Amino acid sequence: MNQTKRRTGLFVRAAIGGVLAAVAGLAAGQVAAAVLGSPQTPIVAIGSAFIDRVPPWLKDLAISLFGTHDKTALQTGIVIVLLAFAAVGGILAVLRYWAGAAIVVILAGVAVIAAATRPDAGQTGFVPSFVAGVVALLILRLFSRRLAGLHDSGEGAVSRRGFLQLTAGVALGSVALGALGKVVGGHRSAVVAARTALRLPQPPSLAAPAGVQAAGATPWTTPNDDFYRIDTALSVPLILPADWRLRIHGMVEREIELSFEDLLKRTVVHKWVTLACVSNEVGGDLIGNALWSGVLLKDLLAEAVPAATADAIKSTSKDGFTAGTPLGTLTDDRQSMLAFAMNGQPLPLEHGFPVRIVVPGLYGYVSATKWLTDIEVTRFDKFQGYWTPRGWSEMGPIKLSSRIDTPRSKASGGQVTVAGVAWDQHVGVSKVEVRVDGGPWQQATLATDASIDTWRQWYWNWDAPRGNHVLQVRAFDAKGNPQIEAQAPPAPNGSTGLHSVDIKVG
Repeated sequence: MNQTKRRTGLFVRAAIGGVLAAVAGLAAGQVAAAVLGSPQTPIVAIGSAFIDRVPPWLKDLAISLFGTHDKTALQTGIVIVLLAFAAVGGILAVLRYWAGAAIVVILAGVAVIAAATRPDAGQTGFVPSFVAGVVALLILRLFSRRLAGLHDSGEGAVSRRGFLQLTAGVALGSVALGALGKVVGGHRSAVVAARTALRLPQPPSLAAPAGVQAAGATPWTTPNDDFYRIDTALSVPLILPADWRLRIHGMVEREIELSFEDLLKRTVVHKWVTLACVSNEVGGDLIGNALWSGVLLKDLLAEAVPAATADAIKSTSKDGFTAGTPLGTLTDDRQSMLAFAMNGQPLPLEHGFPVRIVVPGLYGYVSATKWLTDIEVTRFDKFQGYWTPRGWSEMGPIKLSSRIDTPRSKASGGQVTVAGVAWDQHVGVSKVEVRVDGGPWQQATLATDASIDTWRQWYWNWDAPRGNHVLQVRAFDAKGNPQIEAQAPPAPNGSTGLHSVDIKVG
């Protein structure tokens, strides 16, 4: 029994040693990334590679489970898996060091390969993961040697004390490395400071339409902090405005290169536009409305003079994401833009600072490239955007949809204001109807229509009887066509169906 207890205690200590070796390695990798000014920490490298290879159904599942916290959930999951493997490696290293070391080498190798193959890796992108692997191997060796004596002798009072000293030393060292990484990695602070110091052309007015004044109704303007974020960047790209450059090239008569200063010298437009994610489920919240400020892409492309046979642009983000956008949507009357401001403020870092693309009427996966660095005028038969080979449609026009925002679960008997939003960007919404328990459709009242490129707020006064009820909503576009009632998932080109809510009236 004593022998069993000793062996169990040894393996627990060995597992702790493996975990601490991994933590020390990750901390060292973070410092290396900070010194190099690289976003490719081991966790980011592995997570980014995972995002690049994830099938559409798993992406949708993650978004449905975690919403805009999907990246946090992914990073947490990666850390848990890495530490679990590290614990196993720690145990194996006490028995046979090479076996535990092999696990560390494999994990580090995966991170190195993932980092090296990232579009934004540069020549040193693999270094943080390599450093993490080396440090983890060294710490694992220290633990395995200390614990090997305990394993061989069966005694261990001295070895146990030494183990505790080593554990404390490695833990404190890892904390110190983590703190050092934050101090050295001051690039984010520099970008934040540059963003704060920007003075951008302001819209004539930030005043929004009065909209629907009811408890629980969605406001006309989505605050920047509440605006949904769905993208492929596990680590937010950091670009100083002074360093930003955009190249417009490809099937054009004249290539154009712009700096941020060049952009601000051009005519600036301010436009309310509602953006929606193709992953939005029926009734979901992956949609937001904001006042965007920027420069019309139509004017820039006119200067570049696209070839008559060109039908698309390929826009590229700093992190390597690409989107294929129909050229016609950038040159028609919808005022697609290179946006640098959102609701009167410079773009938030998470929403594409310093410059992103905003195209009314298209889902973001084919248009809303953040941290924009390159635009190539081309043809759809010459390339595929990031999401197309992953099972999503090449074109991404937004589908007519509507949502009930209040009430969502309970209501008091008597007069109840049912309210929500409907949208069909660059087409427009002409009518919204609501029904109760599958009864006749009742026409709702539409709020002010500011633009066909924004959502339309609506409300309906309901004399609600006590009991359990089902509310359902449908919208009609500007041509009088009703939204599609058949249920369909987001993949491959947007969800359809009518939003329903179960209400208990007390």
